[in-house]
Amino acid sequence: MKKSTNSLRRNFLKKSSVIVAGATVVPFFLNACKSESKPVIAAAKEAVELASKDLFFKLSLAQWSFHKTLFAKKMDNLSFIDKAKELGFDGVEYVNQFFKDKAEDMAFLDQLNAKAKEHNLIQNLIMIDREGGLGLVDDTKRTEAINNHHKWVHAAKYLGCGSIRVNAYGEGTAEEVSAAAIDGLGRLSEYAAKESINVIVENHGGYSSNGAWMANVLKQVDMDNCGSLPDFGNFCIKRGKDGCEEEYDRYQGMIDLMPYAKAVSAKSHDFDADGNEINTDYVKVMKIVKDSGFSDFVNVEYEGRDLSEEEGVIKTVELLKKVGAELS
Repeated sequence: MKKSTNSLRRNFLKKSSVIVAGATVVPFFLNACKSESKPVIAAAKEAVELASKDLFFKLSLAQWSFHKTLFAKKMDNLSFIDKAKELGFDGVEYVNQFFKDKAEDMAFLDQLNAKAKEHNLIQNLIMIDREGGLGLVDDTKRTEAINNHHKWVHAAKYLGCGSIRVNAYGEGTAEEVSAAAIDGLGRLSEYAAKESINVIVENHGGYSSNGAWMANVLKQVDMDNCGSLPDFGNFCIKRGKDGCEEEYDRYQGMIDLMPYAKAVSAKSHDFDADGNEINTDYVKVMKIVKDSGFSDFVNVEYEGRDLSEEEGVIKTVELLKKVGAELS
């Protein structure tokens, strides 16, 4: 049965309003970046919220986007949450390096909970580093790494997070590290399942940045709460003194990992004059994300040098909004 002319016109106007709202984000955000005026920031946030109403994903701010500011002690964990709210995000993604000794500090975790509740933000996940690789070939060291992650499972549960991000690195042949990672991820996922927490692996260097290798590991683990955190820009398998010496195709890597994705990391570094990320085709990569059926959090992770951390985050959000409007 054909739709009426009025119905078609309403649908056209609805879709057009989303595209216009997405385009409006750019000038609003640029003004917010250059001005300290609270009304302008509020207007930018309103534009973002309007543009994102019909997107197929939600936006979370990755704490690593502000790692320079955090390491310099110019921002703390609570003011990071304030910044996420100011910029209009739906959620936050923590990095344990910024509170590495506080996984069992309930007073500190209560502060995070209170601040997130104040701003109505979802605490999405904790990225875990420096607790050992779950692909370590040595059984004793791998077991130690598994046990090191237990406290972070409990911390994530207390904060209402859905996942912890872990690393599957190890030294040895691809086959040896694969077998070790299957064991390590499987055992930690069994533990985390008791707390309803996902254990998700990022393509984070070494074998884990080989999309086919990582996907096979996750397939062999075969647990509902064990998945991936595909990162647009982390497909370098081997680094040398002059940069990446061996790189897996990032688009194929996203295709490999998206069937297991519990979250997505929108990595950005540099932008052209039109606001496009010069290293990653965001239209192409976000279409892969959408075609996989994913509709959860896309975490904004800016790592560039030419812009300030806040400007880089804003540029990444603008791009995601524009592309999301085109694809939604």
